[in-house]
Amino acid sequence: MICCTYEIAAEQKARVTYDNILRLSDDPDVNDVIKFLREREVVHFQRFGEAMQKLREKLNQKNVYYMNPSFDM
Repeated sequence: MICCTYEIAAEQKARVTYDNILRLSDDPDVNDVIKFLREREVVHFQRFGEAMQKLREKLNQKNVYYMNPSFDM
């Protein structure tokens, strides 16, 4: 689960960085690009959370095996 936390933290850190750049910038063209990048980070964060939820649901099902008995024996 450490790798998953790392990925989420990276998305959040990028968003905060973009917010800080927007506070400092007064160039509308730069701001448009930074806003786009910030929105993209938010979407990535949401999609990653959705994927994690689907993975948890899949692992909670009865017929999910860590190994395939027909190959691993």
